[in-house]
Amino acid sequence: MRRAFLLSALGVLAACADIPRPHRGRPGGLAPRLSVPLAVRIAVPPPPEAMLSDAGARLVAEELASALQAQDVPAAATETPLPLDWRLMVRAEASGGTVRPRLIVTDADGREQGAVSTTPVPTRDWAAEDTATLRAIAAQGAPRVTQILLGIQAARASATPDAIASGPPRLRLIPVRGAPGDGNNALTNRVREFLSSRGYVVQDVAEGANHAVTAEVSVVPGTPGNQRVEIQWIVSRRDGHELGRVLQLNEVRAGSLDRFWGDVAYAASQEAAGGILEIIRNASSPG
Repeated sequence: MRRAFLLSALGVLAACADIPRPHRGRPGGLAPRLSVPLAVRIAVPPPPEAMLSDAGARLVAEELASALQAQDVPAAATETPLPLDWRLMVRAEASGGTVRPRLIVTDADGREQGAVSTTPVPTRDWAAEDTATLRAIAAQGAPRVTQILLGIQAARASATPDAIASGPPRLRLIPVRGAPGDGNNALTNRVREFLSSRGYVVQDVAEGANHAVTAEVSVVPGTPGNQRVEIQWIVSRRDGHELGRVLQLNEVRAGSLDRFWGDVAYAASQEAAGGILEIIRNASSPG
């Protein structure tokens, strides 16, 4: 039995009770359904703004192209992109003894379509241009770039020509906090997939995003033998104004989410994505 909740005028708040298990026995992710994100090639030029030597820049471009190819994305490391190639640009930002690489997707006209950051690397390791370090950055960044491309494809599939010209809407997803077990990662990854499939380019940086979403999870004692799980998905505007919250409440067997969330994360994220987009649509409607 499902219950719906409303918090004053903040937005639609969805709740999950008896969690369905539609994902059992099937792999997650959009990639199996959208194996080639776009009918364009992604050119990865050696980055001039990555704090690397020419040799290091070529190496990171090659590693990124290989990692994208492993995600079924047509990509090539090249110093001379073709006229219709999209591009994956790499920039490095130094701070406090570390370097944080940023991967930026642009279309063939140079318009930014999305960006992701990877885990910071100690400055000395980045400067050493070690193959294993650059390969690890590529392996971490390629799936995130692929998610951006999947979101662009989903947006274009249902967009008008004017919307395509202006680029798909972008939304910043801040990782979920407070869940036990693998809940933070599972909820973050699943809601990213559902929001991407509904036409949003979901990224983990603020640049270019008009809205942001995060979630806070609380697990407290419930009725005997059970725990009460509360998930609040918080939707905000670029200027920091909170637009609304999607609230999900449920009781589960005590300890059942201490390790793996699995189908619970799938069902909760699917439900939450609909509420998140309804909040954004309501806030964007005139009047």
